[in-house]
Amino acid sequence: MTDLITRPYWYLRHGETDWNAQGRSQGRTDIPLNATGIAQAEAAGLLLARHWNDHAPIVRIVASPLVRARRTAEIVADQLAANGAPRLEITLDDGLQEVCFGDEEGKAMGSWYDSWIAGDYTPPNGESFSALRTRAIAAMNRALEPDGVPLVVCHGAMFRALRSAMHLKPNVRLPNATPIWAEPHAATGWSLTALT
Repeated sequence: MTDLITRPYWYLRHGETDWNAQGRSQGRTDIPLNATGIAQAEAAGLLLARHWNDHAPIVRIVASPLVRARRTAEIVADQLAANGAPRLEITLDDGLQEVCFGDEEGKAMGSWYDSWIAGDYTPPNGESFSALRTRAIAAMNRALEPDGVPLVVCHGAMFRALRSAMHLKPNVRLPNATPIWAEPHAATGWSLTALT
């Protein structure tokens, strides 16, 4: 099994959508940001601009092509450029799309995530957690391979898969539009720091 490249990166889950607010599983369904999500993306961009020099500066943005992540990335890039950072191009990677939850998409989020992560359950017509994990590692490694620190704008279940790849507890819900600094340490493994 391929491992995650041990280089630091920024991770940002997309801003809120109506389905997030309603507690519904989105998966691959292409739901746009709502007004709250747009404001969250703007705030995340400002936060990253304020902390530009706290870590190695972002050199590229890589995003999921789903509209909620792509739009979040565009808003963040605009905010960074408006606040003194360079204008960063956005690269879309199909491998960063959210998990396909199959028949569960559009339904209330259930209590099956632990079983899904353990490999005991996959939603009908959905993607297994192990398949997602393999895809997430491959996509993240593409983002990490070139020199410099990437900002990856993506999804919640994708980050569960990446947490698993970083040997962290996977089933942790990631808040919308909260920038996470992920940093590997030789002795202690990965650390995650949320900007607030």
